[in-house]
Amino acid sequence: MSEVLDGIGRLDLTAYVRPGDTAVWGQACAEPLTLTERLIEQRAAIGGFRCFLGVTASGTIRPEHGDHVSFLSYCGSGGNRALHRAGVLDILPCHYSTLPDLIESGTLPVDVALVQLPPADAAGRHSLGLADDYLSAAIDRARVVIAEVNDQVPWTYGTRTLTGADLDVIVYTSRPPAEILRSEPGDAERRVAGRVADHVADLIEDGATLQLGLGALPEAIVARLAGRRDLGVHSGLIGDAVADLMEAGVITGARKTFDRGRTVTGALMGTSRLFGYAHRNPAIELRDTRRTHDPEVLAAHDRFVAINSAIEVDLSGQVNAEVAAGSYVGAVGGAADFLRGAARSRGGLPIVALTSTAKTSTGTVSRIVAKLSGPVSTSRADAGLIVTEYGVADLRGQPLEERRARMIAIAHPDHRPALEKECSR
Repeated sequence: MSEVLDGIGRLDLTAYVRPGDTAVWGQACAEPLTLTERLIEQRAAIGGFRCFLGVTASGTIRPEHGDHVSFLSYCGSGGNRALHRAGVLDILPCHYSTLPDLIESGTLPVDVALVQLPPADAAGRHSLGLADDYLSAAIDRARVVIAEVNDQVPWTYGTRTLTGADLDVIVYTSRPPAEILRSEPGDAERRVAGRVADHVADLIEDGATLQLGLGALPEAIVARLAGRRDLGVHSGLIGDAVADLMEAGVITGARKTFDRGRTVTGALMGTSRLFGYAHRNPAIELRDTRRTHDPEVLAAHDRFVAINSAIEVDLSGQVNAEVAAGSYVGAVGGAADFLRGAARSRGGLPIVALTSTAKTSTGTVSRIVAKLSGPVSTSRADAGLIVTEYGVADLRGQPLEERRARMIAIAHPDHRPALEKECSR
């Protein structure tokens, strides 16, 4: 039977979290802020323990908390960058699709799961609110499940619900969930991103099913699709821009091969605009990673378009999506899963989109490179269509020499001579 607390004041986490435990919670907007704040407040009393982090959208976890807590993550997104720079975050470089299996097998142990849920319905069921993804596996594996039931979290549909019997502790709160705000690039950056987005949008047909990453560029691409009809979405995450197109009648899912009429996602990563739209909306369905990243499901969708980003791409099509200027800022993530699924889909498009250059502390650098400055996150065997503001390099079925020529053609003109010189060596 659950212990029920009306407010956080009496919650003593030392009764549930032991030294040496690993705690996991919903990532990004699904973070149960009241619980994670309490966990960090009581870290010294608990003793040394570990937290597995996903994307962070709050300021709850800071480098100084490494005094009693060790941190592990599959990504360097959000606040994780500061943790990694401070040397208190270790990285698990894995395909996103493997996280549930790693948790289930105990390779990635989970002792305590912290979840954020909306109030129960008339049947006593809580939906998972803002994320399912790998959280379902964590809930099933954890010794203790502690829930923050927040009346400002949307009720969302999916295959998983929880009741009081699934929860060891319930704390009732009322506060806005963490948000991932839409980024506002400068005029120059907006123009360049717009040209990349135009090239990508030109490739997308009516009735296609989309997978989209997080950030300004995917948002710009979605904004270019207002004239399409009957688009579908099957993605690891969705943001506000997807809600915009659903409300406008552009994303209907009417031609999807699976889950027709429904937008399927692992997590909602946006603002209150998205949360409000998703609340009790059966057109949006949260599923766990085993469904959102299932290679058979992805490949079986006709016209499945995977749109992912990169830090840099080399002339053979190898992608670095993890490290920029020596700092871990990205992830292996789900790109390989989605790109492979799109490559096998009838009429599918495996797309990696990026601007041709990036500004750094030492000046502007090319993101089309002769040699990657970081790890290979996606192999050249999985390369499909690489898109910059200068066009589309279709690398599918192309030998290395032709790949080099096509990649140089979409590099910034100022950097093409150096790339050609590297090729001639």
